[in-house]
Amino acid sequence: IQLEGTTDGNSHPSHIHNNSAAEGGGIAVDFKPIDGATGISRTTIRQLNDETAITYDELLDFNGYVNVHLSSAELGTLIAQGDIGGNALTDQSVQYPLNSVSDPGISGTVTFAQRKSGATLVTIELTGTTAGNSHPSHIHNNTAAEGGGIAVDFKPIAGATGISKTTIRTLNDATPVTYDDLINFNG
Repeated sequence: IQLEGTTDGNSHPSHIHNNSAAEGGGIAVDFKPIDGATGISRTTIRQLNDETAITYDELLDFNGYVNVHLSSAELGTLIAQGDIGGNALTDQSVQYPLNSVSDPGISGTVTFAQRKSGATLVTIELTGTTAGNSHPSHIHNNTAAEGGGIAVDFKPIAGATGISKTTIRTLNDATPVTYDDLINFNG
């Protein structure tokens, strides 16, 4: 790992976690701490923390993400994060406007971004939301004018930030769904 902006005297724990950053997951691999003076950590990986062997090629396709923490005393404070392996994003994405409906002060966008695995990172960004509120969001079947049942649930939108990030691999009924399926979905 090589970071810019670290400070001499600091040490930053870092790990590979299971799943995408949007989903969250347990620690799969611990790295050697990042030296604040250099911003560098070098770790040879032959196995996961549970002693499952892993090859270089398997790690390149691993369903995971990297977290870098401020310090071992402040693991709740992330200073860097990134999806890896099958969760890495491709250059394919589509963005749609989200227009206000019942509150004229709230609007934004939803972005569908393709992951290397074919899954989709859905990012909702709203303006006008307020701290302390949480807003459920979904993809419904059919057009907005027609209406329809919920096909996919997203993580709730945090009122403080107006943001929700969800990795989608299946519809709510467990039907597998790819990025291409979602951008062509009748919803």
